[in-house]
Amino acid sequence: GDDNSGRKVITFSCCRMPPSHQLNHTRLLEYLKYTLDQYVENDYTVVYFHYGLKSLNKPSLKWLQTAYKEFDRKYVSKVFGLLDRLCNVCNFHEGSVLTISFSFPRYKKNLKALYVVHPTNFIKILWNIFKPLISHKFGKKITYLNYLSDLRDHLKYDQLNIPQEVIRHDENLRRKQKGKLPPVVKIPPPRPPLPTQQFGVSLQYIKDKNKGELIPPVMKETVSYLKRKGLQVEGLFRRSASIQTIKDVQKLYNQGKSVNFDDYHDIHIPAVILKTFLRELPQPLLTFECYDHIVGITSVESSLRVTRCKQIIQGLPEHNYVVLKYLICFLHMVSQESLYNRMTASSLACVFGLNLIWPSKGTASLSALVPLNLFTELLIDFYTNIFNSRTVPGE
Repeated sequence: GDDNSGRKVITFSCCRMPPSHQLNHTRLLEYLKYTLDQYVENDYTVVYFHYGLKSLNKPSLKWLQTAYKEFDRKYVSKVFGLLDRLCNVCNFHEGSVLTISFSFPRYKKNLKALYVVHPTNFIKILWNIFKPLISHKFGKKITYLNYLSDLRDHLKYDQLNIPQEVIRHDENLRRKQKGKLPPVVKIPPPRPPLPTQQFGVSLQYIKDKNKGELIPPVMKETVSYLKRKGLQVEGLFRRSASIQTIKDVQKLYNQGKSVNFDDYHDIHIPAVILKTFLRELPQPLLTFECYDHIVGITSVESSLRVTRCKQIIQGLPEHNYVVLKYLICFLHMVSQESLYNRMTASSLACVFGLNLIWPSKGTASLSALVPLNLFTELLIDFYTNIFNSRTVPGE
């Protein structure tokens, strides 16, 4: 799922860890690396459910050292001494957890928040002991949450796949809580969107409120600006921007006010605004109906995949087709400048894949990421071939 800032969320549930003697730790390590590599090029958030970690399923010191060495082959680290000391301490405390801030540039830099749910007192004590050895900047990213309901203030709670064991543990904690629970706050019904609303409303709504224009104003303005000033910017679409600034710009667009991106002196703001617009559509640009077809792209013979992409795209509603064509044309231009911006079609696909398509219920599974990104990469790489045969009135 996403947090409230649109960053991807990775969850880790200790209760799902089998006994150490039953677990293939080599495969676990490969899975962790694979999962992280799907997201670490962009900002991301980690939610750690501590309940269920016991001496029986706690990783061994030897495995932690192996994991460290595996990562260190690719990313430099400075805290092996801290790792060793923490592991030694953890070996003597059942139910303890090892939380370490590695200095891996990709993993650490783009991790923007770490939520530790149901922390034990030992975790907090351990953190305070080693706090002086860990950077203040990383320490500010960690938040302890005593109850699952606290997650709602930070991310889209309903998108999380929380184990039933964790839910029952949370309920038991609440029952044991002394005194009365705070009164339930009644949430007022959602307000109807403004006539000038751009974010969180359908393409049809925006079209009807903008004299039949097919391309939403926010998309037209961000793409136009980035074409003029951002095509050769290294890391375009990978870099983050000030969360408050993004909210301010969204508010201006929703109120129908003009936005001058030159005033912000940050080329990544219009890039983030474009991604945010796509992500907040009520239905993905590629539509829920196309999800299963897109996920099936990897089962198609390699030489026929472009043709299959074309078939899927031809089935889109006219409005979605026009907006998608406009966007992919621009992303194709960005990829053509990859010598300067380092954003190949593959890199752009990793960024935009889940902003263009997601399932109608829940979130895309780990196994779905590969076909979703592959489909997006093919659209960008073979833009001319895929979009050359359909003409839409008013395009």
